[in-house]
Amino acid sequence: MTVTVQRQRWLDGREMLPRFREVGDLTLDLFHRDGRIDARWLHLFPREFELLWFLAEAPGIAFSRRILLAEVWRVPHEPETNTVAVHVARTRAKLSAFGLDGLLATDTNGDYFLNALPGPSAFMLETAR
Repeated sequence: MTVTVQRQRWLDGREMLPRFREVGDLTLDLFHRDGRIDARWLHLFPREFELLWFLAEAPGIAFSRRILLAEVWRVPHEPETNTVAVHVARTRAKLSAFGLDGLLATDTNGDYFLNALPGPSAFMLETAR
């Protein structure tokens, strides 16, 4: 599966990653390597942040455990551990504390995805005014 990501470019043609990724009410900050809802930080651990950052690159697209292990954990094989499920559960608990229970979702095949449209939610747009 190929995911196309729109990135900014420097004048010499090099690509530049965005500092922020917004998915619904969640804003991920690459500089702080953490997520926030409004002005409240989630206090994500590094792997939790990397998981959300990767999934926020293509919200709504489900990724298998194998793909997550390769892209987020940088493990080319499937170890006999449940590390993905554990990190997903911990991340969901942190999101749940902020009322985002369904943001990190699992589809019927057991694949994981962010259940929101890219960009800020309508709620955040209303509160920003």
